[in-house]
Parts: sequence; C-alpha cells; structure tokens
Amino acid sequence: MKMAKAIRKQAQTAERVASTTADAFVANQMRSLAHAFRSQAEILKKKEKKKKKPSRPG
Repeated sequence: MKMAKAIRKQAQTAERVASTTADAFVANQMRSLAHAFRSQAEILKKKEKKKKKPSRPG
C-alpha cells in the first residue's frame, strides 16, 4: 500500500472515531488529526507525481 493511501485510511479512522466519541474535545482533536492526515496525503501525492514526471531539458 502506498504511503498516501495509508495516511488517507488513517484519516478515515480518525473521522470515524470523532463521530462516535461522546467527548467533544476528543472529537475535535480527532477531526483536526483527520484534516492533518489528508493534508499530508495530498503533499505526498504531489511529490509522487513530480517524481514520475520526467524532467525536460531546457
């Protein structure tokens, strides 16, 4: 499994925990964590695309 996909899966888990917990503070923390995971996954995806794209000589 690629790293970006694994991180997105962690974000889904954090969202699920946030929706099921009774503690509002913990729920907010888990939503923040999910958001951070998604942001990190996007960054990794962009880096992977740059690596795959062959550089053209100018």
